[in-house]
Amino acid sequence: MIHLDLHDPRPIYEQVADQMETLAARGVLEADTRLPSVRQMAVELSLNPNTVQKAYGELLGRGVIYSVRGKGNFVASDCGQIRRKKLELSLIHISEP
Repeated sequence: MIHLDLHDPRPIYEQVADQMETLAARGVLEADTRLPSVRQMAVELSLNPNTVQKAYGELLGRGVIYSVRGKGNFVASDCGQIRRKKLELSLIHISEP
């Protein structure tokens, strides 16, 4: 599901966050679905838990996921809308002289 590229110049946490955002925007990760714990995801991806924690923090900042204290992290219901908005802003930026 998530593929890490060691030759990619982006940090690993950013690769994880970008791919999870894409999966959520495409509907592979459905809205309000609970994500694996930081430790569980770290084991699945063979990463340091701090790296996964940083990726989850990035996703929280982007509004792709939300956290419920004592319950975990969940996919936000409007992440597809966030992705479309970012795409629109990118297209506007590209078309400006």
